[in-house]
Amino acid sequence: MATNVLICDDSSFARKQMARAIPKEWEVDIHFAGDGVEGVQAIREGKGEVVFLDLTMPNMDGYGVLETIRKEDLPAMVIVVSGDIQPDAQDRVRKLGAMAFIKKPIDADKAREVLTEYGILTGA
Repeated sequence: MATNVLICDDSSFARKQMARAIPKEWEVDIHFAGDGVEGVQAIREGKGEVVFLDLTMPNMDGYGVLETIRKEDLPAMVIVVSGDIQPDAQDRVRKLGAMAFIKKPIDADKAREVLTEYGILTGA
């Protein structure tokens, strides 16, 4: 059974780059959101079992998405993928429930490493 993966980023280039970084052997249905509001709606609809989340987006940023997931107890494992690598940002997203923080640009090796580390990707 495929895992529903949501890529939430306002940059279409970044969304495509992230989609290409997903390990080929991982059976997934990929969904996309261009901002946090779309992202939260997709998670509510069950399209984000695993979420790759940018922090800087219009309408609702990644912090707002994480706060909403926590407040509504939505079933989503969130991996933040952002260019904002400040220690404060990393600490804040972890406190809000993010599993991991990956610096942009992401590549397939880093995606595989994080997914394997957290037991999301097995047998790779």
